[in-house]
Amino acid sequence: MTTSESGEETITESGGAANADASGTTPKGPHTHAIHTSLKRGMEARHLQMISLGGVIGTGLFLSSGYTIHQAGPIGTILAYAIGAVIVYLVMLTLGELSVAMPVTGSFHVYADKFIGPATGFVVAIQYWLTWTVALGSEFTAAGLLMQRWFPGTPTWIWSAACIILIFTSNALSVRFFAETEFWFASIKVVAICAFILIGGLAIFGVLPVHGYDSAPLFHNLVKDGAFPNGFMPVFATILTVNFAFSGTELIGVTAGETRNPEVAVPKAIHTTLWRLVLFFIGSIVVMSALIPWQDAGVDESPFVLVFNSIGLPFAGDIMNFVVLTAVLSAANSGLYATTRMVWSLGHERMIPVWFAKTNRRGVPMLALCASMAGGLLALLSSVVAASTVYLVLVGISGLSAVVVWIAIAYCQIVFRRRWIAEGHTVSELKYRTPGYPWTSWAAFILCTVSFFLVFFDVEQRFALIAELIFLAACYGIYFLRQRLERNRKVDVVDVPDDKPWVAKD
Repeated sequence: MTTSESGEETITESGGAANADASGTTPKGPHTHAIHTSLKRGMEARHLQMISLGGVIGTGLFLSSGYTIHQAGPIGTILAYAIGAVIVYLVMLTLGELSVAMPVTGSFHVYADKFIGPATGFVVAIQYWLTWTVALGSEFTAAGLLMQRWFPGTPTWIWSAACIILIFTSNALSVRFFAETEFWFASIKVVAICAFILIGGLAIFGVLPVHGYDSAPLFHNLVKDGAFPNGFMPVFATILTVNFAFSGTELIGVTAGETRNPEVAVPKAIHTTLWRLVLFFIGSIVVMSALIPWQDAGVDESPFVLVFNSIGLPFAGDIMNFVVLTAVLSAANSGLYATTRMVWSLGHERMIPVWFAKTNRRGVPMLALCASMAGGLLALLSSVVAASTVYLVLVGISGLSAVVVWIAIAYCQIVFRRRWIAEGHTVSELKYRTPGYPWTSWAAFILCTVSFFLVFFDVEQRFALIAELIFLAACYGIYFLRQRLERNRKVDVVDVPDDKPWVAKD
C-alpha cells in the first residue's frame, strides 16, 4: 500500500510488500535508524495448522462442554456448534485473502487502520490484546490448580510460577521454538480428542461395555427428551458460548507475518479448519450426549472423565488432568505470543513508543514480550484480589472482544476488495481469493454482528455486553484525546513515508 500525492492510500500489486525494505528492516523515520524491528519467518505450514487448531481447543471443550449440553440439550448443542463452525469458517475465508495479500504480524489492527480508520485500528489492537491478556491470567491460575491433583501439599502459586517461567521461555528463545512447543502441545490435545471419539464410538455401538447399559447405547440419549428439552432460546446463548470457544482460529492472521510461504501455508490452514472443528467439537459432543444423559452431562466434572469412567478406562482422571494441563499450557503459550505480536505491531505502527517494536538478534521483540507478560500477571493479580469486580469486568469484555475482531476482519476484506478493483487490479491477481465474495464476506459480517448483540437476550451475559460497549467507547475516546493532545502540542513532525516492512526477514 502506498500513499499518493493527494494523500489517498492505494494498494500495491503485492498487497503492501512492494514498499518493504528488501531486508525487511526498520522503517525509515526520525530516531529509528538504530532500532532493529525485524521479525523472522520461522514457522512452517505444519506449525500454522496446529497453532490455529490449538488456539481453539482448550478448557471450554474439555471442561465446560458438558454444562453446554446440560443447558441446550444434545441436539441444541450440536446445532449451535454447527452454526458456530460455519461463522468462524466464513471469517477465516475473509481473513485468508487479507493475510496472503498483506502477511503482516499483528495483522488485525493494521487492516482495520488501513481499511476502516486509524481509530478503529487502535481499538481492535487493544481489544485483541485484552482478550489474550485476561486468558493468560486465568490459564496461569488453572495450571496451578490442576497440579494440585498430583501434588496436593504444595502451594498453588509455585506451579503457577513454574508455568509462567516455562511459557515465557518458550516465547523468548525464538519464534521457531515457540512454534515447535505449540505444535506438540496442540498435538497432545488432538490425539486425546481422537482417542476419545474412537473409544466413545466403540462404546456407542456396543464393542466396548458401558456401565449402566446391557446393550449398545446407540443414539437414544440424543432424542429421548425431544430435540430441545429446555426450549429453543438456550440455543442462542449456546451460540455465544460457541463463538467464544472458537476464538483463537484467527491466530492464523497473527502468525502470517512470521510464516514461510504464507500464500501456501495460510490457505491450507484455513481450509483444514472447518472439518477439524466439526470432527473434534461436534464429534466429541455427539459421543458425550450418546453415552451420558444430558441432565448429568458434565455438571460436576469433565464429561470426558465421565465417559472414560463409564467405559472402565483406568486412570481416567489422571489422563484427563494431564490433557487439560496441556490445553492450559497451550492456551497460555498462544496467548503470550498473540499479545506480544500485538504490542510489537502497535509499536511498529507508532501508536505506542517505537521501542516496543525493537527485536533482538533472534527476531524476538523482548520489550513487547515483557510488557505482555506483565499484563498477564496483572490479570492474574486481579483474579486473586478483585475477582468479583475488576476481574469480572475484564472477563466480560474479553469474551466479546474476539467477536468484535471478527466483525472488523470481515468488513476490512470487503473494503480491501473494493479498493483493489477500483485501483485497476483484477481479482485474478490475488494469490488467494475469498470464495463466494461478496456473499461470504457479508454473511460473516452480519452473522458476527448478530451474535454480538444476541448477548442482550441472555440475562447472565447482558452485563458483558454493557461492559464491552463502555470499553469500546472508552478506547475510541482515548485515541481521539491522544490525537487532540498531540495536535495541541504543535510539535513539528517529520513526514514518515509509508514504507513499512510488511515482509519479515527470512
